[in-house]
Amino acid sequence: MARIVKKSSERKADIIKAAGRLFKKKEYEKATMQDVMDALGIAKGTIYHYFKSKEDLLEAVIEDIVDQYIGQMQALAKEAEGDALQKMQQLIQKGRIAEENQNILEYLHKPGNYAMHCRLLAAIILKQAPLYAEVIEQGCKEGIFKTEAPLECAEFIISAVQFLTDVGIYPWTQEDLKRRIQAFPNLIEQQLLAPPGSFKFLTQQIADN
Repeated sequence: MARIVKKSSERKADIIKAAGRLFKKKEYEKATMQDVMDALGIAKGTIYHYFKSKEDLLEAVIEDIVDQYIGQMQALAKEAEGDALQKMQQLIQKGRIAEENQNILEYLHKPGNYAMHCRLLAAIILKQAPLYAEVIEQGCKEGIFKTEAPLECAEFIISAVQFLTDVGIYPWTQEDLKRRIQAFPNLIEQQLLAPPGSFKFLTQQIADN
């Protein structure tokens, strides 16, 4: 039987997927490059041809997680029904990245991983903002929102929610975190000139995340 030779891009993708499964199942610090090699049955030279270190491989895994997450969000955006507020609520409610990637995210929360953690959040924000901008544009057409900068509003809002509620970046006390979460709905309504109380749902959804 002829030996199947995979394209370079396919081999690299296989390594990333295998590492992602391993890092989700096993603590990142306990996983080794050898574990990934064993899972795929590849040689040391093959994996190090694509990734110089385990940290390099982790970055690729994180990028892949973000791409999968954004793909899911894009599908949700297409399937979501109702007006702009209803669509935004569905996106926020269903768009959770932490549930399936707990081991990886816990590693990023540890001291010394601040830079990588911020890169993950920044990648999510840059790719997620256009989706929310489309919903904001819809809301402007419906007369729910009033802004001439939908994308920039989306970037400001997502950045605030992602960064200011992330205790891996800011060592908030529970009281600090609660105060910020309670302030978000009113601040977002002011940003979008939305009807008072329209983002009240956000308080509980952020707390649940």
